[in-house]
Amino acid sequence: MHIVCPRCQATNRVPDDRRHDGPSCGRCGAALLDGQPAELSDASFDAVVGRSELPVLVDFWAPWCGPCRQMAPQFAQAAQSLRGEVLFAKVNSDDHPRSAGRLGIRSIPTMVLFQGGREVARQSGAMSAAQIGQWLAQALQRA
Repeated sequence: MHIVCPRCQATNRVPDDRRHDGPSCGRCGAALLDGQPAELSDASFDAVVGRSELPVLVDFWAPWCGPCRQMAPQFAQAAQSLRGEVLFAKVNSDDHPRSAGRLGIRSIPTMVLFQGGREVARQSGAMSAAQIGQWLAQALQRA
């Protein structure tokens, strides 16, 4: 399976049975699937989302958004519990408006699930970690 490093955008080949073993990037040494949401920018968004074979769940948020701040620890908890199954990422829509604008993000928080570089599901509004997990399971089944 190919997984793109969110820090240096290098494509890493990770055997399917080793995804849960804490793989690290062959170029920069950063953890690839450490259970923490990766911060993406306009520059790194396409590389990480488009070239990763692992599904990528992106949370579009902004620091001034109350529901976004409420959901952040829930999103992090879901990332930890689903480590190795889905790559969790966050995009600050104020700092990186090009990615949010190109996808037509109109309200935040909005989560967008990508598989094989294409959008397969979208959900707006704050959710608990359990709700994120349930929504994600249903979305992956449909994809």
